[in-house]
Amino acid sequence: MLPHRILFAACVAIAAAIACQPAAAAPAAPATSAAPARPNVIFILADDLGYGDLGAFFQNGRRAAADRAAPAHLTPNLDAMAAGGVRLTDHYCSAPVCAPARASLLLGVHQGHANVRDNQFDKALEDNHTLATVLRHAGYATGAVGKWGLQGKPNTRPPDWPAHPLNRGFDDYYGYVRHADGHEHYPKEGVYRGAKEVWDNRTEVSAGLDKCYTTDLFAARAKKWVVDHAAAAAATTRPAKPFFLYLAFDTPHAACELPTTAYPAGGGLVGGLQWAGKPGGMINTAGGTVDGWYHPDYAAATYDDDGNPATPEVPWPDVYKRYATSVRRIDDAIGDLLHLLKDLKIDDNTLVVFTSDNGPSIESYLKDQPYRPTFFGSYGPFDGIKRDCWEGGLRVPTVARWPAAIPTGRVSKVPSSFPDWMPTLAALAGVPAPARSDGVSLLPALTGSGSQAEPRVYVEYFEGGRTPKFDAFEPARRNRLRRQMQALRIGDYVGVRYDVAAHADPFEIYDAVNDPKQARNLAARPDMAALQQRMKDTVLRVRRPSADAPRPYDTEPLPPVAAPAAKPGLAWQAVDRSFPWAPQWEAIGGTNAGVSPLPDPSAVRPKPAAAPAGPGAGGLAVHFSGFVEVPADGAYTFFVSADAAALLRVHEATVVDADYGHVVGGEVAGSILLKAGRHPIALSYARQAGGGAGPRLTLSWAGPGGEKRQVPAEALSHAAGPSATVGPR
Repeated sequence: MLPHRILFAACVAIAAAIACQPAAAAPAAPATSAAPARPNVIFILADDLGYGDLGAFFQNGRRAAADRAAPAHLTPNLDAMAAGGVRLTDHYCSAPVCAPARASLLLGVHQGHANVRDNQFDKALEDNHTLATVLRHAGYATGAVGKWGLQGKPNTRPPDWPAHPLNRGFDDYYGYVRHADGHEHYPKEGVYRGAKEVWDNRTEVSAGLDKCYTTDLFAARAKKWVVDHAAAAAATTRPAKPFFLYLAFDTPHAACELPTTAYPAGGGLVGGLQWAGKPGGMINTAGGTVDGWYHPDYAAATYDDDGNPATPEVPWPDVYKRYATSVRRIDDAIGDLLHLLKDLKIDDNTLVVFTSDNGPSIESYLKDQPYRPTFFGSYGPFDGIKRDCWEGGLRVPTVARWPAAIPTGRVSKVPSSFPDWMPTLAALAGVPAPARSDGVSLLPALTGSGSQAEPRVYVEYFEGGRTPKFDAFEPARRNRLRRQMQALRIGDYVGVRYDVAAHADPFEIYDAVNDPKQARNLAARPDMAALQQRMKDTVLRVRRPSADAPRPYDTEPLPPVAAPAAKPGLAWQAVDRSFPWAPQWEAIGGTNAGVSPLPDPSAVRPKPAAAPAGPGAGGLAVHFSGFVEVPADGAYTFFVSADAAALLRVHEATVVDADYGHVVGGEVAGSILLKAGRHPIALSYARQAGGGAGPRLTLSWAGPGGEKRQVPAEALSHAAGPSATVGPR
C-alpha cells in the first residue's frame, strides 16, 4: 500500500496539466504505474437512515443476540461493501436534519460557516465552491441524482431556481428539486403526499413516471448515467474523464412506501434495475402494484411483543415491515450498482461512499400507524434521533470501498464529519481543497497509510421540540427540550449543550468511546474544568454568526490565545504555481518559507512546486500565518484587497472570503467580535499565471471607534516555537 503522501503526489502529478484548464480538459496519463489513477467517485446518501439500521454497524449484533423481543432487519449488500472496504464508525453528519447536513456536505464547511442552517429547507445553496465545482474543475464529469432541496425560491420553477444543481457544478441532474417532493416516493401516483415533480436537468418529466418507486427510479437513473459515461468514453480516442456521481435517495424517510415488485434478478449491465426510457414504463419495475410489495424476509415476520416466550408471537406491525423493506431496497440498489462497476471493469478504481444525512426519524405518513425507531433500535448504541444533537441524531453509518487503495475489512474510529469529504475528494482528484473548507483529507483513515490530521467535528442547530420519551433512552435524554443546541467533539470527548440561553451555559461532557450512550456526564469532575473552558472557547473560534439563524452566543467576542513567545512579522510559505482557488495549504508540497513584516506576496521568493512544469506554472500561491494583536475589546472589520483569490481566517473562523468569484482588484470585508489580546490569523492567496501586474495583497482593519487603515506591522507576529492552530483541523 502506497503511503498517503506518495498517493497524493501521484494524483497531483496526474492532474497538474489540467488543474487550471476548463472542465473539458482531459486528464494526463498516470505518472507512475504503481499508483492508482484518479478514481471515479460515487457518493451515496440515504435519507433518515439510522446508525443502527446497517447490519455491519448494529443489526447483525442484534440479530445474533436472538432476542425475539428485539427484531432485526438485514443489509447484506452494504455489509459486503463494508467487508470489502472500511467502516467509519465515528463519522458525524453536520446537522441532525437533511437540508443543513446536505449543504455542509456539498459546500465542505460545517454549520458554523454554511449558509443553510436549522430548518431552512429549499434555501439556495451558497454560490461558492462545492464538491461538484471542485471536481469538475479538476477534469471530472459530474452528475447528481435524487433529492436536492437546496435550490432557493421554492414557489418558482426553472430558470428562477438560483441554486439548481446545474448552477452548482453538476453537468447533469435528475430528481426531486424541492425538499417537500422528497416526502413522497411515487412521484406520479402520490400515494400519501400527492403527485410530485421530477426534473431531468431543467425539464419536468413526472408525467411518464407511472409506478416508479423513487429508490428504483433514482438507482436506475444512476446506473444509466454511469453506463452513458462509459459509452461516451468508448466512442472517443481521448482518455476517459473520471466521474463524480452524487446519488441522494429520499428513502427510507417518512412515507414508508413499498416498491411495486421484487427487485429484478441479477444486477449490473444486464440484470437488476434497468432504464427503459419509455413513458409509462420508464424503468423495469414500473409494473406490479403501487405500494404493494413486501420483502419476503419480513412479510410474515413475527416477534415476542410482550417479552414472554410462553405466549404466541405476533406479526410485525405493518409500518415496520414497510420500513425494513424500504431499507432492504436501498441495499439491493447498492449491490446492483457495485455489480455494474464490475461489469464495466471500473470497480477497482472507483471509490464508493455510503452514508446517511442524519439519525432516524419518528415520522410516518401511514394513518394510525406511527413509526418508532425503538422497534429496530435504529439509533444503534446511542440515544437521540433526527433533530437531536445526541450521538443518535448525529452519528451516521458510513462505509467506503475503493479496492485499488482501501484494504478489505478496515475499521476507522477517527472522529470525522461531512466537511471532510471536500478535501478528501479534492486530494483524490489531484487538487488541494479550497481554503474555506472546514475539513481535512480522510485518505489516511480510509487507506490506513499516512498520518491522519485531526478533523473538526462541530454542530449547531435549533429545533423547538423535545427528545422523545423512549424507555430505551437514559432518563436525562427523555422529553428533553431542544431549542438552541450545540455539539463538538475533541478527541474522545463530546460536548453537548441543549436549550442554550447564553454562552456561559456549561457543556455536558461525555466519553464518546467508553460511554457512547452518554449516560455519565463528566462535566462536574475537577479534571474536566480545562476541557470545559476549551470547549467554550472553541465554539466561538470556529464559527461565524448567520443573521437568519441567530444564536445566543452570536454577540460573544472571541477570546485570545495565551500569549506565546513571538517574533515580529508573519510567517509565510509560498509555491510558484497556479491554483484555481486559494488552497488549503496542508495539501501542497514543494514549498519554501520565510517571514514578512506585512502580508506582501511580492516580497516572497518561492521555489517551484514538485509538480512538473505545465499550464499551471508561473502562478503564485502564498500562505501567511501568525498573530494579530488586538488592542481593545470590540468589533473589528477586516478588509482584504487583492489582485487574485484570497481568504482570511481569524482562529478557525472565516472572516473574509475573497476567493470564489472574486473580482480582481476588488475589496472584500468581514467583521468579527474580538477580545483584546493575540489572535491567530491565516491569510491564503493564489494568483493565476499570466495574471497581469502584481502580485498585490493588502490587509486593512477598522477597530472600535477607529478609522480604516492597513494592519500595522507592529500588530503582526509569528510564533517563536510551535504555532497556535489556525484554520480547520
